Parts: sequence; C-alpha cells; structure tokens
Amino acid sequence: MTFQGIIDVVTGIFLVLGAFLSLAAGVGLLRFPDAIARMHATTKPQILGLIFILLAIALQERRLSTILMLATLLLFQMMTAPISAHMIGRAGYRNGVVAEGSLLVDELERAIERAQDEEPDDDPAEPGDDGR
Repeated sequence: MTFQGIIDVVTGIFLVLGAFLSLAAGVGLLRFPDAIARMHATTKPQILGLIFILLAIALQERRLSTILMLATLLLFQMMTAPISAHMIGRAGYRNGVVAEGSLLVDELERAIERAQDEEPDDDPAEPGDDGR
C-alpha cells in the first residue's frame, strides 16, 4: 500500500468517526430528557467529531493555509460551544426545565439565593408615597 493509500484509509476512518460522533450528538439532543443532559450531548461528542472531520480534511489537503484555517475554525468552535451550552443550561435551570433528580449537587441554587440576598432594594417609592 502506498503512502497516499494509507492516508486515504486514515482519512476515511476519521470521517466515519466524526460522522458517528456528530450523529450521536444529534440523537442525544433529541433523546435526552432535560437541558442539562442535552448540553452535554451537544458539546462533548460534537467537538470530538469536529476534530476528527477537520483532521481528515487536513490529511487530504496538507497545505499550510488550509491547516491554519481549520485550526482557526476548531479554536472558535471550542471557545463558543462550551459557553453556549453553559448559557443554555443556566437558562434551562432558571426556567425549570431540569428533570428532577438530574442534579446531584445544586450549587446554582445557593448562588442564586446569595445573589438575591445581596441585591439592594432599589424599588422607587410609589407615586404619591412621601416615605412616611
């Protein structure tokens, strides 16, 4: 087998792995019960699947400009996917769409309670209320 033949086989394996992981992320998004589980399903396998697909492209192209573009794409995806999943999870938590028993330790509840206790009462006086 030639060098290019080996590269083609490895590329094919990477593409199949990437496609499988991306499919698993999509299935998890549809099947998991709440926002907390869904945020894991959309970030963990999706990022690894993207890495495999980008590696497959880099193996086939092997040009510096392409590899730099793929690295930039991966960097931005790795920066934005966890942040967006975190925000979706927090929004789901605050809206009450988290399944009962899905959290072992609820640290966010204590943080929200502390933040509400520390908020000053900035409500302006009612119109006509002179403070007496």
